[in-house]
Amino acid sequence: MDNDSLFKDDFLIKLKEIIEDKIADSQFGVAELADHIGMSRSNLLRKVKKISNLSASQFINRVRLQKAVDLLDEGSLTVSEIGFEVGFGSTSYFIKCFREQYGYSPGEFTKQKEQDISNTPIEKPKPKLNYTTIAITFAGLIILTLLFLINPFQKKEPVKEKSIAVLPFINDSNDSSNVYIVNGLMEAILNNFQKIENMRVISRTSVEKYRNSKKTIPEIARELNVSYFVEGSGQKVGNKILLNIQLIDAENDKHLWAAQYKREVKDIFELQNNIAQTIANEVQVIITPEEKQRIERIPTDNMEAYDNYLKGLEYIRNETGAGLKESIIWFKKAIDHDSEFAEAYAYIAIAYYYMDVFQTDKQHLKELNEYADKAMLYNSGIPESLIAKGLFYMNSGEYAKALPHFEKAHKYSPNSAWIINFLSDFYTTYQPDTQKYLEYALKGERLHVAANDSATTSILYLHLSNSLIQNAFVDQALKYINKALDYNPDNISAYYVKAYILFGIHKDLNETKDLLLETYKMDTTRLDVLQEVGKLYYMLGDYKSSYKYYKKFEHKRIQYQMDIFWYENIKISYVFDKNGDTARARELFETYKTRASQDESIYKDVMLSASYIIEGDLNKAIEYLKKFSEYEHYHYWTILFYKLDPISKEIQKHPDFDKVWKKIEKNFWKDHNQIEEVLKEKNLL
Repeated sequence: MDNDSLFKDDFLIKLKEIIEDKIADSQFGVAELADHIGMSRSNLLRKVKKISNLSASQFINRVRLQKAVDLLDEGSLTVSEIGFEVGFGSTSYFIKCFREQYGYSPGEFTKQKEQDISNTPIEKPKPKLNYTTIAITFAGLIILTLLFLINPFQKKEPVKEKSIAVLPFINDSNDSSNVYIVNGLMEAILNNFQKIENMRVISRTSVEKYRNSKKTIPEIARELNVSYFVEGSGQKVGNKILLNIQLIDAENDKHLWAAQYKREVKDIFELQNNIAQTIANEVQVIITPEEKQRIERIPTDNMEAYDNYLKGLEYIRNETGAGLKESIIWFKKAIDHDSEFAEAYAYIAIAYYYMDVFQTDKQHLKELNEYADKAMLYNSGIPESLIAKGLFYMNSGEYAKALPHFEKAHKYSPNSAWIINFLSDFYTTYQPDTQKYLEYALKGERLHVAANDSATTSILYLHLSNSLIQNAFVDQALKYINKALDYNPDNISAYYVKAYILFGIHKDLNETKDLLLETYKMDTTRLDVLQEVGKLYYMLGDYKSSYKYYKKFEHKRIQYQMDIFWYENIKISYVFDKNGDTARARELFETYKTRASQDESIYKDVMLSASYIIEGDLNKAIEYLKKFSEYEHYHYWTILFYKLDPISKEIQKHPDFDKVWKKIEKNFWKDHNQIEEVLKEKNLL
């Protein structure tokens, strides 16, 4: 369908108007369009596809590109400016999409237009033909063509990925107390790189292991899968900063650029910004005007405040209770020198969050909120302030309010593995969304490669594997769970996730139960595995064996006053009832139904459906199951286990069940295919 016929349909015209109103917002996508038009995402996708034969994302791009053509016609903006004006986050992606649509780049568009004008017939006297000149020219063209075609040395150079790792800087001073300044320089340069979307930046924890490594640059490059390295060394002498820095081609250890700097301490921010932008230019990375502005921002004009802030950062990286308390002392000293230092306020809040994170009774919620609010007051446009406020909402249990802060922080620093890890955990634990969990887990894996120790890497691959199996990418999930176990054979969580991945392949409940029993024997203190063993016996209908494990789990849960796995209470209640423990079964069921009615996740309706099955109201149960069938991005476990669950056997007799279940399955596999397409487009799968 061409553009002329594409925009004649009333519905598509309305969509076009909405997109044009948000044309400069690169974050405006299918979900946002669905919200504005008042439709579910799935209904929007189906309707756009039916009318235009385009996916919704292709339709949005088509509108953006048509607007780009209009701007090119006007001729007042550069190609880069037009790309950002019509909502493309990167110039290179804009050029790629434009070429795919029109057959030539935006830069060639103007030339094409001029050529069309120059081809307008104009009466000119015919020149006399010089046949000797024609013959020589023709022969020359043939020779040049043959040379071009047969020259065996003429190869198109592969485009090198824009990926970079900043290796730990070396302290050139004999005074070890100056280490915090050198580390601060390294981290500031790394943070500036993380603000550039068109670059893959390896996380700090991934490079820290190479601080004293004897490995060569090509060896480290293979481990980190990176194209460029930044190396540096420096020291502080009086009020001077001395810094040596170099950019290295990772593949062949070739030095591409090097510089020596001697600057006043007060010029440290200019130095950091200059280095980041110079290196970005060297590797030909496009920096948007917004990214440039964020890189050039000066956090404080007071160098004593900044010095204390760097000392605080050195302690907060310690991640111990003593380190967190010491970091707060230094951050508060920074504020004494600059009462509007947003980053210092933010890190005080972050330190208080980590002091409380594993405590049932939150001791520092008031301070966390106070300092997060101060950070937001003095600068709400930096990732640190947004993370601090998001963490306050996390610790106070207001998870929905935390999410926009984390998402905006990611927008401002798209290569921060720290922020991506927050989002990955959020979308699997607090607001389950299998697509987003997988997307952030994949991003995290690309940035957080070869982490500081094998246990951390094992957890990273466990997260990635878990997100893959939740979306039914079974083979890839098995690949990464095996990597998790290769890095840490003692990773108990990886063993039980692998048991369920293998169920996705073999569909054998007895095999899964046996694997979970083996895992439980490896560590009998693991209540999560204990609960899983009880569940498998329940699924197999062996309620006596299930009761044995569930009873032990329930005893430990009460003993340690742990509020865990409440959503499994309906199964535990069912088993207790089958074994004559009816009083406790009733208590567990009531707790389950109360919590399910308060739940804010997409699983609320399917949980309430189960409660009505137990109560014998199958019409009410099917009503809630129908509500659940309208959702998207639910776990593969729903598809694998729902019909095997003993509680669901009764509802499967309802006349409407087959129709509802087919819709649930259809929605899941449609989502699976769309996720696969999107992740491949983003080179994440």
